Amino acid sequence: MTKNLVIVESPAKAKTLEKFLGKGFFVRASGGHMRDLPQKKLGVDVEKDFAPTYQLIKGKEKAVKDLKADSKKAKVIFLAPDPDREGEAIAWHLSEILGMKNKVKRVEFNEITKGAVENAIKHPRAIDMNRVDAQQARRILDRLVGYKLSPLLWKKVRKGLSAGRVQSVAVRLICERQKEIDAFKPVEYWTIEAKLTKTDEAASFAAKLTLKSGEKIAIGNDAEAGKIVKDLDGAKYIISDVIKKEQKRNPAPPFITSSLQQEAARRLGYTAKKTMMIAQTLYEGVQIPNEGPVGLISYMRTDSFRIAKEASVAANAYIKKNFGAKYIPEEPRVFKKKKQAQDAHEAIRPTLIDRSPESLKAALSDDQYELYLLIWKRFLASQMSSAVLDMTAIDISAGDYTLRANGSVIKFDGFIKLYVESREEGEAPSEEEGGILPELFKGDALKKLSVSPSQHFTEPPPRYTEASLVKELEQRGIGRPSTYAPIISTILDRGYVERDAKALKPTELGMTISDLLVKHFATIMDYKFTAHMEDDLDDIVAGKLDWVEALKEFYAPFKKDLAEAEVKMEKIKKEVMTDKKCPKCGSPLLIRSGRFGDFLACSAYPKCKYTENIKTAETQQYENEVCEKCGKPMVLKRSRFGQFLACSGYPKCKFTKTILNKTGVLCPECGGDIVLRRSKKGRIFYSCSNYPKCKFSMWGKPLNEKCPKCGSLLMESKLKGKTVKKCSKKDCDFVSET
Repeated sequence: MTKNLVIVESPAKAKTLEKFLGKGFFVRASGGHMRDLPQKKLGVDVEKDFAPTYQLIKGKEKAVKDLKADSKKAKVIFLAPDPDREGEAIAWHLSEILGMKNKVKRVEFNEITKGAVENAIKHPRAIDMNRVDAQQARRILDRLVGYKLSPLLWKKVRKGLSAGRVQSVAVRLICERQKEIDAFKPVEYWTIEAKLTKTDEAASFAAKLTLKSGEKIAIGNDAEAGKIVKDLDGAKYIISDVIKKEQKRNPAPPFITSSLQQEAARRLGYTAKKTMMIAQTLYEGVQIPNEGPVGLISYMRTDSFRIAKEASVAANAYIKKNFGAKYIPEEPRVFKKKKQAQDAHEAIRPTLIDRSPESLKAALSDDQYELYLLIWKRFLASQMSSAVLDMTAIDISAGDYTLRANGSVIKFDGFIKLYVESREEGEAPSEEEGGILPELFKGDALKKLSVSPSQHFTEPPPRYTEASLVKELEQRGIGRPSTYAPIISTILDRGYVERDAKALKPTELGMTISDLLVKHFATIMDYKFTAHMEDDLDDIVAGKLDWVEALKEFYAPFKKDLAEAEVKMEKIKKEVMTDKKCPKCGSPLLIRSGRFGDFLACSAYPKCKYTENIKTAETQQYENEVCEKCGKPMVLKRSRFGQFLACSGYPKCKFTKTILNKTGVLCPECGGDIVLRRSKKGRIFYSCSNYPKCKFSMWGKPLNEKCPKCGSLLMESKLKGKTVKKCSKKDCDFVSET
């Protein structure tokens, strides 16, 4: 019997589909893209309507040969890459490579479930060339910027640099925020809080000073604060108003790509890249005992809050059964469509709500479980009733002054019973939020227990985190759901940005490149222009704009800027001649600047590729280090994760050794030094220098202090934007403000 061939991108997805489709089908994986623009040349003919030249990606030859052989045996070829523009382009490239267009049909599904897959096979379609053209336009735009701008940066700054159309704009955002921080001048201000009670100290509550003579009060220094405290110490406190109102609080919508990345960063500490990698495995299929591979979530690259009716009905049934009918809203929830949303796919949700996270825990890795739990709770909460809160605001007169106390009581928990969206680190709670207030009435006299002034200083805007950068990119219309994670990975990998704990900090190189590009390429570095290009790509998909016309609109001003920059861009490339001679060829050595600092290089490059570290006090301390494998001298090297020692015999000998940055704190388990390290993802943590013999580790900065509760080591950590002392032992809950 002749079978039908289904081609997907990944082997994991292939296994899941084979389970659903049965004997009449065989499923193969392409391994993602099979063709692309050439690596070593532009591959775009700008004189002939930007005609691209595609070639097979190196290493794909055998996969293409196997797919061609399978295609010849197939009755119908169903192309089933991911349901987005990139997936559409992959399907088109496959169709072109296989050359059997009479057999080819395109299928797509928003979730990998038996029903969704079978329905897609029953309703195939032709390849959508508008989507393909939009993806081609994006790819060509990025190629033009990268291959035209990068050589200019090599000439003017240093070899090996690169620029990107969207990534460079993201770097600009981070650099401009850093400039705001550097230019910021703190301003002193004071707040005053009174501790009051009606009957006894046990029922006391706090009230903040807000007004003087009915006008908003601003306290600028210690002297002003002291005068007001003196006035309040002698004042009579009378309740002038009690404002009570019932307030409904609605749940957050189900996740879209950007909100999933933001929440996973805040709650789980995941990078955008890690979040999307884990989500991809949950979408493609996880091996479940007695079921085989199962797709657990809907497609995770989406900007739509839309939910399928059957998913909403299933959620209501689950809520009614497990929480009660009062937790179901009177009308099904419909969330307002975001401006600029393509709305091509549903929001991110579980494929089957009855698959609770706990029931799947044994089948999932820890990371998969945590992310699935987040998606499952967020979706279910989005379908639940609103929470109802009783809000109380009490105004208290004290002579010419007015103080206010806020309180809230949850009258009905609704969705809060399951899930509440987290705040960005450092984000202040709402002014209306407060603790429970005692029963108080207008005209009641209060007893003052204390009046406390507090000094503060205004703070600069915080550096972007991955979560807040994704939010900013989305709000400005820069990039689309599939691009946020690659944008952040790229700017980190290129060394334009580095991590400082959770924050993204521009490097000196990043600041330099950004300033040069803004000065000489104002158009492509303009936020609105970049967002406009994204709108153009959306219009190409909708059939409203020809992709060649969109490229012409972009390329004309870019070409002009490029020609001017060749002449006008200042050269800051560092090349200083020395009196040293190259030990290999005898040519003079130059001081050159590289990604990780200055180094000596042969002036005869590229004929001679000799390089040498510049000796400093830092490098001299490692002069006597020798390779443990071959005995040759070790040299100090730098990578994006910091410094390390490497054998001078590289590439014959590839031995490396980590440089341990001691903290001065001893390990509580073995007495070794606690040292600073970086994870593979670049995140800073601390562990014992005797690893792997001793596996003590902690994420916070170690302190030379013991926990008063359990005797373990204390560490410095962040909690709700504040720096606190916290116990390093996971099962100890000791926390103290520093």
